[in-house]
Amino acid sequence: MKNYIHRLIRPFLALCVGAITPLAFAPYQLWPLAILSPCLLLLLIHHRSAKQAAFIGYCWGLGQFGFGISWVHVSIDTFGGLPKIASFSLMLLLVGYLSFYSGLFAWALNRFFPRAHWSRFLLASPVLWLTFDWLRGWVMTGFPWLWLGYSQIDSPLASFAPLGGVELITLVVLMCASSFSYVCLTHAWRFLLIPIALFSISFAFKAQTWVTPEPERTTTLAIIQGNIQQSLKWHPNQRWPTIMKYTDLSRENWDADIIIWPEAAIPAFELELGPYLSNLDSAARMNKSAVITGILNYNEQGQYFNSVLALGNTPYGGYRYDVEHRYHKHHLLPFGEFVPLEKWLRPLAPLFNLPMSSFSRGEYVQPNIFAANYAFAPALCYEIIFNEQLRTNVTEQTDFLLTLSNDAWFGRSNGPLQHMEIARMRALELGKPLVRSTNNGVTAITDQYGKITHQLPQFKTGVLRAEITPTRGQTPYYRWGSWPLYIWCSLSLAISFLVTRRH
Repeated sequence: MKNYIHRLIRPFLALCVGAITPLAFAPYQLWPLAILSPCLLLLLIHHRSAKQAAFIGYCWGLGQFGFGISWVHVSIDTFGGLPKIASFSLMLLLVGYLSFYSGLFAWALNRFFPRAHWSRFLLASPVLWLTFDWLRGWVMTGFPWLWLGYSQIDSPLASFAPLGGVELITLVVLMCASSFSYVCLTHAWRFLLIPIALFSISFAFKAQTWVTPEPERTTTLAIIQGNIQQSLKWHPNQRWPTIMKYTDLSRENWDADIIIWPEAAIPAFELELGPYLSNLDSAARMNKSAVITGILNYNEQGQYFNSVLALGNTPYGGYRYDVEHRYHKHHLLPFGEFVPLEKWLRPLAPLFNLPMSSFSRGEYVQPNIFAANYAFAPALCYEIIFNEQLRTNVTEQTDFLLTLSNDAWFGRSNGPLQHMEIARMRALELGKPLVRSTNNGVTAITDQYGKITHQLPQFKTGVLRAEITPTRGQTPYYRWGSWPLYIWCSLSLAISFLVTRRH
């Protein structure tokens, strides 16, 4: 019995260490914990078998995701129509699945690089961590939430984002964490120079200017936050009260160059509202303004789309119904917007039959949205977490990043705040100001450094008025994406394997 309890000490400690990791992210933003947590995990799996390390790593993941994405349960419990025990069980399944990747990291590290050699800590460990993060962001459409790099948006390490995106920051975080753990185990104090050097380099890059603002092209935005209750949003008798709420708030702001509504602000299909949209288009043109809004669509093939529509002062001419000339969301939210294996899952429970859960994907690369002579690279809600997709859709013409969202599904949880943190990283990576319009928050504007310059309070109806200046130029990450990291990771693993075999 005593031996059994002793074997559980490290997994229990890993669970606790994993549970403190989300404190590094919004809204807490205790960013040093993102370095401390993997450092402690590496110490916990030291001199353990690969199987033992896998269990310890899995427990660490249970702590991180059990606390870090607990907000997902709000949508399952409130809108899924399931008993508490069923919704709680589904949440456990999701957390258990995501924890699988930290378990794989610990297993692979101890299986292939068992010796306490510098190559294990400084080369293999950071690369394997990043590799399994990449897998988590790709398998089954991906869920790259809580990548450790996001926690550094307000730390000195954020200046690495324009060089290699959030993945490079994650790699640097792990290099710092691995250096500390190696020093703890070997007392080789000279390796503390690695985190010192990395932080010093980050300060040097902070002074680097990758893009240039264009003050002569400053424009005025009015972002409408309708604060429509999610429980009422799709009720037929609430359709026109919702539409008129956005219309009235827009009418008061026709002097703005561009008015922006959130994702699916119009709770109806575009085809049903032709006369209204035509009138809105005419009113916007008359006032030399433009309106960008989220709206739902379907085509003759019976495909449904979550779309973005631009009206008024646009280069598209007067309003006409044309599904082919809309931005359609590509990266759909599993179960929320499409159901994997729906033939078998939909009959099981109301959770798999949520409203609007049968969407089709738009193309991976789509044209920018043009309004009032400005180009916006759009990302609808969940899409903003996929940095490579947004990078691919940014062009030399792009003035701003635009993300429309509806986080009302997640109530007063940390989810919307973490979502905003991720959006800020996109602005920093690409050197473009970002505009975020949501139903009930966080509605905000950032500059090209990812710093929030204007913001509305959550859970209140309001209009965010601001002047915003576009930028020109390219960050290294925009030019080359993640290819330099792929090369670095391949070389690091090759060197680590050679060193391991040699010894």
